[in-house]
Amino acid sequence: MTLAEEFKSRNFSIYGQWTGVLCIFLCFALGVANIFHFGLVIIFSVICLVCSFIIIFIEIPLLLRICPTSPVFDNFIRKFETNYMRAAIYGVMSIIQWISISVAATSLIAAAVVLLLAAVFYALAGVKGQAFQGSKTLGGQGVAQMII
Repeated sequence: MTLAEEFKSRNFSIYGQWTGVLCIFLCFALGVANIFHFGLVIIFSVICLVCSFIIIFIEIPLLLRICPTSPVFDNFIRKFETNYMRAAIYGVMSIIQWISISVAATSLIAAAVVLLLAAVFYALAGVKGQAFQGSKTLGGQGVAQMII
């Protein structure tokens, strides 16, 4: 299945996964950009950076096979294999970034919005009863199992 066919499949988990990939880059960039603020914004920018690395392993399952990680971390990441669990983790990450507004209105709001969008896509996939379908481009659908 090509990338265009994946988007035409109308499976919201595919949309959520690609929105998650966008979140990786956005959270990393905004985390680095806001780390130079003074005050409590630094805490939220560090959390945003950490979220970007967690999302990398959630959305690109091939990395769990390639990167040396601990069994505890692997088990933590494997908890997010269903649409509802992914919606929950993205929702929590979004709420944390929305709370950053109470400290100062920064560009972390953009990360909060896109994280919320990913949570909505995964929640819609769960509500519609769509099975999680990982993108072949990102290492899903048997690609990760081919690595020994």
